[in-house]
Amino acid sequence: MTKDVIVTISGLQFAQETETEPVEIVTAGSYYKKNGKHYIIYDEVMEGFEGSTKNIIKLTEDSLDVTKKGVTNVHMVFEENKKNITYYNTPFGNLFIGIDAEKIQVEESEENINVNVAYALEANYEHLADCRIQMNIKSKDARDFKLQA
Repeated sequence: MTKDVIVTISGLQFAQETETEPVEIVTAGSYYKKNGKHYIIYDEVMEGFEGSTKNIIKLTEDSLDVTKKGVTNVHMVFEENKKNITYYNTPFGNLFIGIDAEKIQVEESEENINVNVAYALEANYEHLADCRIQMNIKSKDARDFKLQA
């Protein structure tokens, strides 16, 4: 995997009484591997707000660690069959969230990493939604580069 990567992240929330609308971002990022862990770093711009949020993703075969610093601030830990709680600081206020990951699946090749995470999301101790995250990290100069559908 090269240092320069294309990061594609799509997510779905299955909440009661609301329509599910997938959210997807595609952006350039940086990648490195240290002590057996994958690190992906990219900046995210939030519409309507000045500044950006730096995202650091730490990935192992059975956990996903997401740190956001900037417009929003949070440290989320996804561990299979374990519930983690944290504060999510947003421009609209703070949320107390729980993340109960059911499945973390990581597939890795020389120029590509695919990640699938299924988890339950809580806000203030109440079940909010069942969620899915799909991530694809691909070398920027991969011969077969194409945006994932």
